[in-house]
This record gives sequence, structure tokens and C-alpha cells, in this order.
Amino acid sequence: MIFFKKSESSPEREISRELMKIEEKIQSARLPENVLAVAESELEKLKNTDASLAEYTIGLNYLEFLLSLPWFETTEDSFDLQKAERILDSHHYGLRHVKERVLEYLATRTLCYLQAFRILVVDDEQIARSNLEYVLRKDGYEVDSAENGLEAYEKIKTEDYDLVLADLKMEKMDGIQLLEAIREISPSTDTIIITGYATVSTAVAALQKGAINYLSKPIKLDELREMVASIRENRRHLRLIRGPILCFTGPPGTGKTSVGRSIAEAIGRRFVRISLAGLRDEAELRGHRRTYVGALPGRIIREIKRVGVKNPVFVLDEIDKMGQEFYGDAISILLEILDPEQNNQFVDSYLDVPFDLSSVMFVATANIIENLPKPLVDRFEVIEFPGYAEKEKMVIARNYLIPKQLQNHGLRKSDVLFEDEAIKNIIRGYTREAGVRQLERQVANVCRKLARITLANGKSDNRKIVDTYKISELLGPPKFGRDILLHKPEVGITTGLVVSASGGEAISIEAAKMNGTGRLILTGSFGEVLKESAQTALSYVRSRANKLGIDPDFFRDMDIHIHIPLSAIEKDGASAGLAIVGALISLLTSKPAKRDVALTGEITLSGRVLHVGGLREKILAAQRYGISQVVIPAGNVVDVEALDEDVLSDIQIVSVYRVGEIMDILF
Repeated sequence: MIFFKKSESSPEREISRELMKIEEKIQSARLPENVLAVAESELEKLKNTDASLAEYTIGLNYLEFLLSLPWFETTEDSFDLQKAERILDSHHYGLRHVKERVLEYLATRTLCYLQAFRILVVDDEQIARSNLEYVLRKDGYEVDSAENGLEAYEKIKTEDYDLVLADLKMEKMDGIQLLEAIREISPSTDTIIITGYATVSTAVAALQKGAINYLSKPIKLDELREMVASIRENRRHLRLIRGPILCFTGPPGTGKTSVGRSIAEAIGRRFVRISLAGLRDEAELRGHRRTYVGALPGRIIREIKRVGVKNPVFVLDEIDKMGQEFYGDAISILLEILDPEQNNQFVDSYLDVPFDLSSVMFVATANIIENLPKPLVDRFEVIEFPGYAEKEKMVIARNYLIPKQLQNHGLRKSDVLFEDEAIKNIIRGYTREAGVRQLERQVANVCRKLARITLANGKSDNRKIVDTYKISELLGPPKFGRDILLHKPEVGITTGLVVSASGGEAISIEAAKMNGTGRLILTGSFGEVLKESAQTALSYVRSRANKLGIDPDFFRDMDIHIHIPLSAIEKDGASAGLAIVGALISLLTSKPAKRDVALTGEITLSGRVLHVGGLREKILAAQRYGISQVVIPAGNVVDVEALDEDVLSDIQIVSVYRVGEIMDILF
């Protein structure tokens, strides 16, 4: 019997084999020249490093990460605008303005990509011109020609060309003179000089004058075609990256992130989303230095590696919730990432070599755009996402949320029927939001309970009707009500409309008087602007006390206390001024103010009512709270005319120029 001893490979041999595999990957990988040099240098260091040292592991991990990045891999964009419109309509109801702006953005990108590449061939030899025209037209370019520099000059003055192929030796105006003229009248036009008298001095002179290349006759057609194709792609790329960076802003649950996902699907790109909420350390974006075993690249480069292409749609979610602390300014890194003039050479601290981010389509989302630094906002084209009206929420629930949640919970459409009144009950009694996120959660809650009932009864084919009574049985008593309607008119209390991070809100403004020394007391987390509005309202009332039927000396031995409930929430803005002055007039004249009348508007000492923002969100809030009448500044009438009928249903809008006009409306 013969026994064979199993051969054991030494650790050194395993390490050598590992490095050989890395070397093969480096040679076969498509890497930029500067990255290839870094990879080869790092490999040489590894060959001379003891494998038991931490530096060996760090270097090995670095090389593997470097080789795994998509330095040149991209997905081909789809420029079918009708397809994009179908996708947006199928995924999102309403948002007409948002969809129009997104489609305009995609249309611009499509035109930039499909725009014809125009070439002017300038040569005094007919055969040379004809040959070049034939070859270039065959490749799909628009080609024009001129037989001398002077004729070319006249054409360039009236026509736009992307590229000029100019012979060097010509009568009337030679190639160098034409090149100088092109620099003056059309600086964006590229020029390639062609000559049969090629010398080093002429080549240098042409390049110094602004030519992007220099070819000698006879022309190698393959070289020329490759050069022209490269110039066209570069110009396309520059046109695309010079477009604006979209920033979607609006209340939570209005579809900002999902519209970003739809854009990716519409143009055929891969989708990446990272949340920046609470991010304070700039190393999260920039990466860590490669000085310890646990060092990592930044989240931008890590996500690029994960999707495997260098041109995804990249959603930077909740960008307004980023922090700024002693760990470094993450905002400054974001400015570099979003700047098309810089991000083609973005250097992650871990990589330590430039990576081109200019092909990435960045989309940002924010709840409150005012929280962002101005230099960052200047990078964006801001698109506002409005809240949804009740009728829009009904359609969204019926056509999108309910079918999705039924499928997610193992139920069929034929098994469960939601009545319209039941959906309305969920919207009014169990949610109070501008978006539909909480609405979807409550629908999911109903579906979970229905799934459990189905299994408990053992009747999977039993059809269930979900009506208002069933909703109360499954979800319990309503959490919200139209409580403002339940209150009778009271002295010193009015209803105001404000906009917060979660959308529009109706708030109570309460005013009380007591013996004192003429102090104005403000409680309820007043911001600085809101404090000034309260002071302005009091000064207005004091200055017109006689006209309002109030004792002019009322403030001498009296304190006024103005309070806005929900003190835990900080409030600011000038639009509560009209509601505050209404509460003061009610208090000092002892006239109860109607609670189902809401007021919004900034006031001046002279009594003028000024234009305010966020009108759609405020009117939607009035809808949710059951308010029947909204008083707005006359300057906002044009904003009302732009609103949909769904937003204005069941609401009477009254516009006022001056504070005195609210007396007959409010009391």
C-alpha cells in the first residue's frame, strides 16, 4: 500500500499568489493613467512589506477597492420624453407643476444630447473638401464647407459651428489668421489645423493660437474620426453637466425622494439615495486617511462602487438637516461635490486620487430650504413640492396606497373594498399632514388587522367591506378632529395660519389683559420676527385706540399677555401679524372673534397688510381644520388664482388691503 503525503503550501507562496492575482487585475483593468501609476506603485510597496504588518492589509484593501471602482463604466441614457412622462404619471398623482419642471429639465438634457454636431471644412482643394465632407456626413455630422479662410470667416459670423477643420495654407486668409478670427467671434468653436507642410514650428504656433489639435496631410481618416468623435462627446458632456442641480423642497411625505427615483427610471440610470440628516463629520463624505485598518472611503465613493457605474442618479436626502460641528464643515465638502467646475477632480481622502463625479446627476431634497447656507442654495434650482388637498389624497389612497398595501399584506383587491367615506375618515380623523406618509401607515395598519382577521376566521375568500364604522373598530377613536369648529367665538382668541417644516398649520392666538405696568408678555416660543410682529400689532392698536373704541390710556396700568399654544415648537415669521392684531382688538373691545375665520398677513404700523408666502399650504391647513373663511392680503390674490379647484373647495377667500377691513369679517 502506498501513501501519498498531502503537500502543504507555505504562507509565503499564498501571499505571492495573492499579489500575482492583484497584478493581473491591474494589468487587465481599465484604469486612468494616473490611477494605474498609483496602483503599480502600491503593489511594489506590498511586495516589499511583511504580510504580518498592518500596513500590508491596509495596502491590499486599498488596491482591491481601487480596482473595483467604475472608472469608465456608465449606463446609456434614454432620451424618450414620452416614456418619462408616463413613468411620472404612473408613480405620482397631482404635482402638476413639479412634473412639468422635471420634464422641462429632461427635455433640455435631451436636446443637449441630440443636438447636431456641426463641422465647417475649410480647404482650397476641392477633392480634399469633398472627401472630408463625405466621411464626416457618413458618421452623422452636419457638414458645411468653404474654399478659403475669408469665406469661412463670413460663414462663422452668421452660423454656429462646433468644430472647424482648417487648412493651414490658403489664399486671402490662411489657417492661422482664421484661427485668430474664430477666437474673437466664436470662442466656443473648436479648431483643428490641417496642413501638408507640417513642421514643429507651425504646429506649436497653431496650438499657441488656440487650436485643439494639429494634423498633417495625408490625413489618417481613422485618426480624424476618432478625434472628432472625442470632441463631440466632450462637448455633449459639458452641455449636460452645466445644467442646474435640482433641489426638491416641501413638507414630508409629498414624494420628493420618489420623484428622484422616477427620474432615474425614466432616463435608464441606476438610483442611489443617501440620507444626510444628522451628518456632521466631513469624513463621512470625504473619507478617512489611509492610516489605520478601519479607514473607509466617503459615502459618495462607496455608493458609486456599489452601483458599479459612474453616472447614477444620486439623491442627497434631507440636506437641510446636516450639522456643522468641530469635526469639520461637511457643507464645504458638499459645495465641492455639487460644483461641476470641481467635481470632475473630486479627491476622496481614502483614494487619494481624483475621481470624476461630473457624470453623476445629483438631486437634493429638503423640508426647509431656508435652513441651507446661501452658497449651497445658489448651486440649486429649487422646485417646491406642495401639500396635497383632501380630494388629491382620496385619489392617491384609492389608486396607489390601498392597492400597494393590500398586496404587501397578502390581500387581494377582490377581498377588500374601501368605501370613500372610510378613506375620508382616515384622512380627517387619523392623519393631519401635508403629505401622505401617515395616511399610508394608517392604511397599512388597517390591512394588517384585516389579514389577522382573515386568518383567524379561516375564510380567505370572505369579502370585507371597510366602511366608517369598520375604521373606528380597527383603528380606535379618531386622533384628530376639526376642533376649531367645536369652539364658540371667544374674546381675545383668533385663528392664524402658518407654515412649518411639516406643511401648513392652523394655530390659536390668545391674548389676555391684567393689571400691571404696561408690559407686553410673549409666550409660546416666539422667534425674533414674530416678537416684532406682536410689538407692531400692539403699537397699531394703541395708535388707533379712539377709532377702535378703546380707551387710549389702556396700556398705562395694564399688562398684555399674548400666547400661542404648543410652546415646545419654536415659531417665527411675520405672517401671524394680522391674527395677533385681531386677537388684541377682540380683547380690548370685548368682542368675541369667529374661530372658523383664519387670518394670515404681515402688518405695518400704518395698518397695511402685506403679501405673505406659503399660501397654498395655509389654505390646505384651513381645509384640514374645517375653517370656512380665510383672510389674506390683497397682494396674494394672484397666488389664489393659480391654485387648483381642489385646494379652494369649501373655502371662502377674502382679501384685505388694510387692517380695518377685518372688523366686519372677524366680529
